[in-house]
Amino acid sequence: MADDRPRVRLDQPRVRRRNLLPTYDPEAFGRLSEKIARFLGTMRFIAWMTAVIIAWVLWNAFAPAHLRWDPYPFIFLTLMLSLQASYAAPLILLAQNRQDDRDRVNLEQDRKQNERSIADTEYLTREVASLRMGLGEVATRDWMRSELQDLVKELEERRLVDAGDESDDRAS
Repeated sequence: MADDRPRVRLDQPRVRRRNLLPTYDPEAFGRLSEKIARFLGTMRFIAWMTAVIIAWVLWNAFAPAHLRWDPYPFIFLTLMLSLQASYAAPLILLAQNRQDDRDRVNLEQDRKQNERSIADTEYLTREVASLRMGLGEVATRDWMRSELQDLVKELEERRLVDAGDESDDRAS
């Protein structure tokens, strides 16, 4: 049974198929959403939004009738605010998800660093303990001084004893 499909070569890149859907860089979109979410959380945004709403209401309440685009119930203003909120909420959630991912990575790195620190501390503790044990077998300066003093006393006592024996020998 012959296969009519063209043979795929593994040493050459595949030919890209034309995609009907638009493509985008998710990382760039994520960075943009974080910038927007950061701006939405500032006092500057609240001040601008308040100024726009006040201007909108004042214009549509006091401007000449033929220049008003949104009469009193301000339904178009409500629609614009709903539209802004419908875009802001997903962007804020996307920014929060990206922050959660970064926090998770940072937490994992901190955990690994703490494990390394604990291992280093345990190693150093074992080294200090072995040095203390080894130091117990080493002659210290104070111990040497006391041993030398004991030897000097012993030599003086022997000299005195030897000097006493010689005087006893002379007397006899």
